[in-house]
Parts: sequence; structure tokens; C-alpha cells
Amino acid sequence: MLLVAGGGEWYRSGTIPGDPARAHVSKPFSENLVTDTLPDILFIQADQLKPQVLSAYGGPAVTPHLDRLCHEGVVFESAYCNFPLCAPSRFSMLAGMLPSRVRAFDNGAEFTAATPTMAHYLRLAGYRTTLSGKQHFVGPDMLHGFHERLVPELYPTDFDWAPSWDEVRMDSNNDARSITRSGICVRSVQMDHDETVLFRAVSRLHDLARDRDRGPFFLLASFTHPHDPYYAPRRHWERYRHEDVPMPATALLPESERDLHSQRMLVHHGLLDPSITEDFVRTARHAYLANCSYLDEMVGTLLGTMEAIGLARDTVVVVTSDHGDMLGERGMWFKKHFFEHASRVPLIVHAPWRFAAGRRRENVSLVDLLPTLCELARIDAANRAPRPLDGASLIPLCDDSGSAEDAPVFSEMTSEGVPAPMFMVRHGRFKLMTGGGAPDTLFDVLADPEERTDLAPDPDRAHTLAALRRLAAKTWDTEALDVEIRASQRERRLVQAAHRHGPAPVWDALESDPVWASCLRAPDDYNEWAWRGIEPQSR
Repeated sequence: MLLVAGGGEWYRSGTIPGDPARAHVSKPFSENLVTDTLPDILFIQADQLKPQVLSAYGGPAVTPHLDRLCHEGVVFESAYCNFPLCAPSRFSMLAGMLPSRVRAFDNGAEFTAATPTMAHYLRLAGYRTTLSGKQHFVGPDMLHGFHERLVPELYPTDFDWAPSWDEVRMDSNNDARSITRSGICVRSVQMDHDETVLFRAVSRLHDLARDRDRGPFFLLASFTHPHDPYYAPRRHWERYRHEDVPMPATALLPESERDLHSQRMLVHHGLLDPSITEDFVRTARHAYLANCSYLDEMVGTLLGTMEAIGLARDTVVVVTSDHGDMLGERGMWFKKHFFEHASRVPLIVHAPWRFAAGRRRENVSLVDLLPTLCELARIDAANRAPRPLDGASLIPLCDDSGSAEDAPVFSEMTSEGVPAPMFMVRHGRFKLMTGGGAPDTLFDVLADPEERTDLAPDPDRAHTLAALRRLAAKTWDTEALDVEIRASQRERRLVQAAHRHGPAPVWDALESDPVWASCLRAPDDYNEWAWRGIEPQSR
């Protein structure tokens, strides 16, 4: 048997008695088509992983396996999420459409079963589609085109997290404790989740290797690290010298110099707390880097498994994240901002037998991944899609660095933390942040990568500002969207309130799975759940 290293424990790849992930072992795929030349696809998704920390993007993280993928693959240096928040970003990515077009307004939004996802399209091409890990699904459908899921959803699957713009203040799941409670730990519920994701993904790869009659596979392994809490295993913490961990490039600005949305986020997350000292900031950043190394170890286990069982040669590996993390820049943490640290994501396409290694500077986004995977599967997504997609295939860029037009990239924010829809447009070197009841801001991201100089008041940039505003106005009907979001919030909150009277419907998967007991389910407090079982260790 192959021994698989993951999360500090050694597991034997094999059957776990009663493990629902083994239900399909040795069963032939019933959808086999003539697909011998279609590549297998391993899609690895991180949570809250900012590209700026990875060494391939100039950062300090010790991530040799991701480094190898970057060295051998195509690295997109300017990739963005389409919503800097977990669920809307993931729903949008899976659907290939902007979040508002699939009503992915916040972390408590339902992803409807009628929305085609990349898994549906790949099934049409004969792929066996498997999900191991979180996608933050909300609603009765926990599959969304996947033939199977191997691990229950980590977060609530009902409307418990539906916000309300009619409230004076909407609480955040995050606050200053996420920074002041950080460091080294032996175990966390998120480690439990990710090591289950890893073990079951590895087990499924073994199943696939044993099945000589199978068609191509699409396996999405979705980990929750390096998402806060900023607690990490000691073995990864010790890969970094504490005093060498870099501090934020931009410190907390004086209140008079903060843009309105930054001020809102600081208040929303409770980050103006004087207890957040420089030592806490360095400790939290140290733990974040350590968790990047922890994630990398799991990536290495997946890659090593594929090589050992002969699946690596013809498998396309895609690596990305749902969004980034401000990680103390400007005094801000977590997400819900369009600044580069929160809205940019790493994006790697590794298929050295198909694409030459290289780097691409064009602006792209997560909605481009559905048409990309469809092109790999020889599906004409543009003609097959019931509604126009918002993304474009990245295959031309993977083939040729000079093949793409300078297309704009769009991102949205319609969750708690803003009082009205807020948008981002990145086109060429410039980025516009607009809406949300805040003054417009404009940045030249190439000349000012830390976005310290707002060019919106500069008369010399009036033409650029006007052009980006036109793109925003063409993309979104702000007033109609505001009405739709508020109605959706009221509907979901009414339904959730009604479900508290008597037995609630079961919107879940794999409830008999032992892992389910460590998942977050309402009405638990997020922070208390996230820190469950964490016993801080001395440094």
C-alpha cells in the first residue's frame, strides 16, 4: 500500500469501514464515451490564499510544491476573484458568470440547482466529476453537477448567514480576536476538514487508477487553509524565523487619509481595537505563512500520489483560491475589499505536456475557468451555454502570451459590510472602485501596486475615470440590483425564521459522515467554532 503523508499524520490509502467516500469503489463509469484523448483534470482550490505571499509571485512563503507547479506551468500574474468573499466567488467561478447574475449576493445566498456549473458541462463530455471539500453551497442541492461529494460542507447550508441591509449594523464573523488569538496549535477543526479532504481525494485517485475502463475525471479538491484562524502546526511554524516575517507594506492610515470603504471595513471587522499590537500582527502573519506551507504539503501529497500511480502524465492541474487576505495591510484583515491583497488570486495552469511554462500579465478572473475547462474538454461553451457567459477561455493565453485582447475584469460586493452594491473594474493598468455609497477611487496598479495614490480627483485622469465608469454602467443596473438584493435578503431571512418553528428541512449532505460533527452548523458562533479544540502552544 502507498503511504500518504498529510497534516502530520500517516494514513494508509485504503477502505475506511462505513466511509461514504468509498461507495463508488470499483464501479465502472456508466457515462463512458469515446474520450481517450481528453485530459484528466485536478482542480486544487485554496481559501483566502493571496498570491503576494507565494515565492512565484515574489513572496516569502515556503511552498516547494506550488513553486514547482509555477516553474513548470503557466502562471497568471493578474488574476482576480469576482467577489472578495467565499460563497459568491465560488458560485460565480463554477457558473462562469458574475455573482449577481446567479444571485450569489453573500455567504447566505442559495446557489440554485438550475444553474449550470463547470461540473455539468464536463459531465456532458463524459467526465466523472468529484468534489472533495468545501464549496460553500447553500440550499437543497449539495452537488451542483458533481457526481459525488466526498466531504460534507464545512459551513451552514441554510440561510443563517443571510444579511440585511435594512439593519443599522451587520455583524461580521471576524473581529480583532482573529489577530490577537493566533500562533501555534496542535489541532483545529479546519485541520480536521482539510486532512479529510486530502485523504478522500487521494483515495479517489487510487480508485481511478484501478479502474481500467474509466473515462476522464475532474476532481476538485478544495481546502480551507490558509483561511483564519491564524493558528498553524509547529512543524510549519518552524520553517520561518519569527523576526524575519515581513510586516505589512502599508500601515494603518490616519483616519483623515482612509477611503470610506476602508473605514467601514475597519469598523465592520472591529479592527480599530488598540489591543492589536505589532507583535500580534507579526504572529498572525507568521501563522498565515505557516498555513501556506501546510497547504503546500497537502498539494505535494496529491501530486506525489498522481505520480506514484501513473496519473500525472496526462492530467491538467489548476490551482487557485476564492479570494485573498488583506493580512494587516492598511490595518485591514480578511476580505471584502477590492484592494489587490483581497481581490487578487493565484492562478496556475500546469500541463507541461501541453503548454510551455511561462507567465502571463493579462488581467483575467475566475469566471474564465469554466470556458477554459470546457475548451480542454472540447465543449463549445459559448454556444452550449443557455445564457451568455462572462468569462473567456484562457487556453489561447496558455498557448501564446500575445494572443489575448486587453479585456476588462469585473468584481462585485453585495454582502454585509456595504450598504449598497459596490463594484470594481480593472482594465489595462487602471482599477476603478465604485458604488456602495462611497466616492469613486481610481488606481494605476502597475505604477502603484500598493494602491496608495487615488487618481480619481486628478484632472489628467478624467478620461480614464470616465471610461471605466462607462464600463461599470454598461455591466450593472445598480438601482435594479439594489432592489433585487434587498428583496432576496428579506425572503431568505423570513424563510430562515420560519424554519426555526418545528423541524427544519434538511439541506445537507453526508450527515452520517463522522466529519459532519466538526462542521459549523447554526446557531453556533463562527469564532467559537473556529477555535474549537485549539490549545495555543508556546512559541
